[in-house]
Amino acid sequence: MNSNLIRARLNRDTKPFVFRLSDGTRVPVAHPDFVAVSPGTVVVIDAQTEAQKHIDPLHIVAIEEKRHSKSNGKR
Repeated sequence: MNSNLIRARLNRDTKPFVFRLSDGTRVPVAHPDFVAVSPGTVVVIDAQTEAQKHIDPLHIVAIEEKRHSKSNGKR
């Protein structure tokens, strides 16, 4: 995926999302602040463990919005 498309998603809103990679791996992103983008690398920080994942942007095939979990009957 083009780095500019990734940056556009990061700047759009602060909702959590998932990077889907070419091998089927899903990399959750808790907040856009946990992602750094350069032309050749995307770095994602795990919000809980602070572990870093370095990804070649060419292996990011989709950005999936996280689905909202159902509330417990409240509207």
